[in-house]
Amino acid sequence: MGDAVTGSSANPAMVWVDDLFFSLAQRRGFREYLTGLLAPRERNKTITCLTEAEPVAGGRWPVAGAGIPGVQRLQFFLSESPWEAEQINDRRLELLREQAATAPHDGGVIVIDDSGDRKDGTASANVGRQWLGRLGKTDNGIVTVTTVWTDGRVYYPLHAQPYTHARHVTRGRSDLAVRTKPQISAALTVRGVEAGFACRAVVADCAYSVSAVWYLALREAGLPYVVALKPHRGTWGPGRPTAHPHQGRPLPGGDRPGTSG
Repeated sequence: MGDAVTGSSANPAMVWVDDLFFSLAQRRGFREYLTGLLAPRERNKTITCLTEAEPVAGGRWPVAGAGIPGVQRLQFFLSESPWEAEQINDRRLELLREQAATAPHDGGVIVIDDSGDRKDGTASANVGRQWLGRLGKTDNGIVTVTTVWTDGRVYYPLHAQPYTHARHVTRGRSDLAVRTKPQISAALTVRGVEAGFACRAVVADCAYSVSAVWYLALREAGLPYVVALKPHRGTWGPGRPTAHPHQGRPLPGGDRPGTSG
C-alpha cells in the first residue's frame, strides 16, 4: 500500500525529498513543479505553462490561465511556502554520490560556465541590463554562474548562483555582497569539491583567464585548472612557463616574454 502522507505510491521517485517538507501540500507542490520543469513543453515554462493552464488556440482552458486554482496553488508554493532549494540540491548530490553509475571520482573535471537569459521587467531579483552570453549582446536579463561535474561519460550540474552586477546595487562595487563571476565560480568550485565531487582539474573558458582572484582562489584550494586564454594573453611553451596567464608578463626566472595565444 502507498503512504497516504507522502503519496509514495503515486510517485515513488519523489520520496527522496519528502522529509524536507513539513506538509502534504508542499510535497504535492514540489512534485507538480519538478514534473512541469522536466516535461517537454512547446512554450516558455511560466507557472501557467508548468500547470498546463496557459490558454492557447483550441486549448484546454477558455479563460485566463493565471486565475486557475492550480496556477494559484503553484504560485503560492514557489513564492510563499517555506522550503529550502539548497536542501533539495544537497539531497540530489547525495544521491548522485551514492549511485555507482554517477559517483564522482578523481578522473572527472568540474566545468565552470555562466549563462544569461533575457527577462522583461526589473522587479525580479538579480535582473538588470548586462551582457548575456547566450544572446551575444547586452540586454535586460539574469545571469547565473554554474558548476558541472563530468568525466565524459556522465554529466550533471553541481551548484548554481545568480550574478548581480554592481550597477544594480545601491552602493555599487563597495557593497560587500557584490561578487564578480570569477569570485562566484571559484567559491562554487570549492563548495563542489568539499561536497565530495573530486576532480583532476577545473575547466573554464577565456572569460575567466583574466581574473587574478579566480587563479588565486583555486590555487589556495589546491585545485589544478585548465583555462582558455584570450589571444593577447601570454601562454606556456613546452618547457618552463614563461608568462603569467592573467598578467601577461614573465614569471620569475622566465627567459623571455610570453607569446600570443
